[in-house]
Amino acid sequence: MISINNLLVQRNGRDALKIDSLEIRKGETLAVVGPNGAGKSTLLLTLADLIKPVRGEISFHNKTLKEWDELEYRRKIAFVFQDPLLMDMSVEANIGLGLKFRGVHKETAREQIIKWSKAMGVDSLLNRRAGQLSGGEAQRVSLARAFVLDPELLLMDEPFSAVDPQTRAQLLKDLSRVLAQDHRTTIFVTHNLKEAAQFGDRVAVIIDGELKQVGKPKLIKEKPADKSVRGFLKGL
Repeated sequence: MISINNLLVQRNGRDALKIDSLEIRKGETLAVVGPNGAGKSTLLLTLADLIKPVRGEISFHNKTLKEWDELEYRRKIAFVFQDPLLMDMSVEANIGLGLKFRGVHKETAREQIIKWSKAMGVDSLLNRRAGQLSGGEAQRVSLARAFVLDPELLLMDEPFSAVDPQTRAQLLKDLSRVLAQDHRTTIFVTHNLKEAAQFGDRVAVIIDGELKQVGKPKLIKEKPADKSVRGFLKGL
């Protein structure tokens, strides 16, 4: 579904991310791990076409991002941030905001809002204002808002890092269940290798702005590609 080749991304005049080659299959969940400032979020922003690489190509369904119409491409993706970034309105209005922008008929939108609010466990909160939600509830609404758009590619940048461990564990469990049923292609950034192993079909390790290793969680743990990956794993 996604092919990355010879990629170089710079930020503030410095090399921020290098990827020689990376393929992501349709329906796969790829967990991306690495130290702070390693380039994980840069990968997501580049895949979202919010940062333009200085070299290389990203292809989506065998068309490079340069060949895609920007609006058409961005309608195929959804981004879930660390901060839920909800608007000062009801949960129902927040979940349906993207559908409203796209001009989706109210009845159709309502069906999708109910479907995904139930999937994310916030269907009892539809009339509540966003400001009245707990951190975990707000992130569930953020996830429902992403899924309701029916994206082909879901990008998540440490979406559970701001919630308590118990809430985080339940959110991961619920999201894993939804993705197992839904087979949505997902790229998930996390600091937590245990979380990555639980959640990802494969794990990608980015260190010092460079993709060092991609593989099954067990393989990376047992056979790190080099001393930088080994050192990162030891420090966790």
